[in-house]
Amino acid sequence: MQDEELQGLIDLFLSSAENAPSVLDVEGIIRAVLFRTGAQVVAQLFQAVADRVDAAYRARAGEHFKERVPIQAQCTFGTFTFERNYYWSAARGGHCPSDDALGLEAGHSPALVRLACLEGADETSFDKAQRHLEQTGGITMDARQIQRLVQRVGPVLQEWPKRKAQPPGTASPPTPILYVSADGTGIPMRKEELEGRKGKQPDGKSKTRQVYLGCVFTQHKTDEKGRPMRDWESTTYVASMQSVNVFGPLLRQEAIRRGMGAAKQVVFLVDGAEGLERMGQTNFKNAVQIVDFYHAMEHAGLVLAALMGGKAHPDYEPRRRQWAKRLLRNGVANLVADVRRECAGQPCASAVETELHYFESNIKRMQYGTFRKKHFFIGSGVIEAGCRTVIGQRCKQSGMFWSQSGAEHILALRAIHASRQDNDFWKLRLEQRSVRLGRAVKSA
Repeated sequence: MQDEELQGLIDLFLSSAENAPSVLDVEGIIRAVLFRTGAQVVAQLFQAVADRVDAAYRARAGEHFKERVPIQAQCTFGTFTFERNYYWSAARGGHCPSDDALGLEAGHSPALVRLACLEGADETSFDKAQRHLEQTGGITMDARQIQRLVQRVGPVLQEWPKRKAQPPGTASPPTPILYVSADGTGIPMRKEELEGRKGKQPDGKSKTRQVYLGCVFTQHKTDEKGRPMRDWESTTYVASMQSVNVFGPLLRQEAIRRGMGAAKQVVFLVDGAEGLERMGQTNFKNAVQIVDFYHAMEHAGLVLAALMGGKAHPDYEPRRRQWAKRLLRNGVANLVADVRRECAGQPCASAVETELHYFESNIKRMQYGTFRKKHFFIGSGVIEAGCRTVIGQRCKQSGMFWSQSGAEHILALRAIHASRQDNDFWKLRLEQRSVRLGRAVKSA
């Protein structure tokens, strides 16, 4: 902002004229002026890079230079224009090499794409993302424009969990305890996405699709009472709408990246679902498997309700507290035996036996007394909270119905953000765009 321009704004602000800006307006006016200058600077920088790339570019076989083409691009400061060379070939159509070098996505700068994707994934709708960008950053982008950018980056998002672990730069001590946890939840889908799927609705149809969320975190110490403490900001996430057989290897790959191979102890902590148990046995063979204690207590309530005729029985809560104490003393096997003796020959025997199956099939994974002595977590609160924050807050809002691709893109973005991997992802995205130039561009 030039001195005379600034002085004019000050004089107008201090005047009593009807068109004088209010206190609410003045910062927006200043921002608009600064953004105009910022856009001009970005335009000059982009033009300089485009000129160097175009000068170094060598057309591939069958590719022909057509013309110098201007583009009106958009960055965080607004719109700007620059020119670059346009090539065409029958094999790949038209393209501008400098667009790849600059990381442009449909005419949007990398910084703006990153911000738009973050807002689109973080807000509860694309419309709210549009308003938030306008109100807080002075950035004008249509909700559909934000959605299209998310879709454009989507294929790269899907490949992110499959990336290989980077070799460690320096030797670091192995993690004492590395936890792997997973859970599943349903998100509402469009009708065409649910064709032929069985569900829990009265008509046998489904309204949702299963989403798996996995997390990896570490533990180095306990508190003064010997209770485990999760390492600060150590949790990373993987989300998938694929089958558990596809999801399992993705979660394993994340655990490998987090140092599973060198960890002194790996703990696989889930809710007791048979599919997740099998996934753990296949992908985390040497891990100690633990069934979440709170899910165990929920099933204890089901056993007692079947045994006592419902939760209204006066002894229901005392008996449930007794179950908790005995479970924490490795008493699951004895509890199963005691309940069977108690209900033998009674009308409730069949219903009780059905509920006892959960405990009988998980005896080894419910040795909570032993797990606590080893200072392990026995509750899956981390993944439960992740299902609410990573998935629920964005994908399970009232009135939402997702396509599979749309949900997968948003979930991948949210998992990356919750894992604090944004910088690594967007750096990789820029590198991939630059690689497209191959050897056709010399060092510019």
